[in-house]
Amino acid sequence: MVHRGWVLLAVHPLCRFASTSGDGCMTSVASTLQRQLKKERAQTSAHALLLRVESGDAGLTFDGSAGDAEPGMRFPIASISKTFTAALTLKLADLGQLDLDQTVQSTLPRHDLSDFHVVKGVAHGPALTIRHLLFQTSGLADYFKGGVEADMIHNKDRAIDLAMVLAMARSLPPMAAPDSGKAYYSDTNFQLLGAVLKAVSGKSYATLLQDYICEPLGLRQTTTFDAENLPLPLFHKSQQLTLPKSLASMDPDGGLVSTPEELIGFLRGFLGGHLFDPAWLDDVRNWKPMFFPLQYGGGLMRFQLPRWMTLWRPTPELIGHLGSSGSFAFYAPVPDIYLAGTFNQTDLPRRPVAFMLKVLRHLEKAGVT
Repeated sequence: MVHRGWVLLAVHPLCRFASTSGDGCMTSVASTLQRQLKKERAQTSAHALLLRVESGDAGLTFDGSAGDAEPGMRFPIASISKTFTAALTLKLADLGQLDLDQTVQSTLPRHDLSDFHVVKGVAHGPALTIRHLLFQTSGLADYFKGGVEADMIHNKDRAIDLAMVLAMARSLPPMAAPDSGKAYYSDTNFQLLGAVLKAVSGKSYATLLQDYICEPLGLRQTTTFDAENLPLPLFHKSQQLTLPKSLASMDPDGGLVSTPEELIGFLRGFLGGHLFDPAWLDDVRNWKPMFFPLQYGGGLMRFQLPRWMTLWRPTPELIGHLGSSGSFAFYAPVPDIYLAGTFNQTDLPRRPVAFMLKVLRHLEKAGVT
C-alpha cells in the first residue's frame, strides 16, 4: 500500500525521488535503488543504465541512472515497440479498418504469400491471420535471426524492407504451424503487422503513432528512430553501435525511441484501455507459453516464477515487454508498481528480469508496496 501526499527530494545528482511517509525513510529508499543501479552497472559493465519506478497512484516516483546517462534520457526501446504496434492494431480494429481474423494476404495483395510458411509440405501463408501475428502464434521463422542480428552486433548497418523480411523468413526453417498451442517469438510477425497497418490505413507508422498514441497520451519524446536526434547510443559489449538505417527499418518490431517516464505513461494507457476499446484487455491477456518462464499475449509478455523455484515464496507477476537491448517496461499488479528503463546493451537482453525483482524486493522491505 502506498500513501498519497508525496514531495520531491533531491538525494543524488543522478536520482530523483518523490515520496510520502517521512523524508528520511524515502531518501533511504532512493539511495538504496541508486546503489542497486550502480551495482548492476559494475556487475554487467553496462555503459549506461536507466530506471524509473512509479506506483499506480503516481505518488511514488523514482528516476535514476548510472554510467553515461542521466535520468529521463531518450533511448532505443527495441522490442517494447511491439506493444505500441499492438495498440495501433487494436485501434484500427476499433475503427473498422481491419479485423483480427482476416487474412494477412487480403491486406497485402502485392506480396504473394501462396508459398510462404511451409510446414510439412503445407503452405500456411495464405491462411495466416492478423491475430496470428499479434499473438505470436503464427510459428513464422524470425527474420531477425537470418543475419540481421549478427550484422547489427557487428555494427553493419543496412536498410530492410518487407520483401527482404519475407525472403529471410523463407530461408529459415519455420518454428511451427499456426495455432500449435504455443507462442513462438518472431519479429517477422510484427514487421508484417506494420505493413498491414500502413496498407489498411493509408498512413505511415510514424503518423499512426502520433495520431493514436502520442497525441492522446501527451507523449512528446516517443518517436520513430530519427538519426538527426540521436538517443542514448547502443552498445554491444565495449563497441558503440551506429545503426540508423537498421533501426529506421524496424518501427513496428523494434525501432522506436522513448524515455522511461513515457514508457510508463504508455503502459498505463495500454493496460488502462485508454488507447482502444477496453473490451480488448481480456483478449490481450490470453497468455500462451513461449519460452520458460515467459508467456505471450497480444503484444504483451507475462513473467512470474513458479513457487517451486522460490522455496514457495510468491514472486510478483510482471506484465509488459522486454527488448533485446536490455530495455524493459512492466507493470506488477499486486504491488501496483510500474518499472521502465534500459541496460542499453545488446549483450544483456535478459538482465532486466532479475533486476526488476531486486527493485521490487527493495520496495517491499522498505514498506512502500
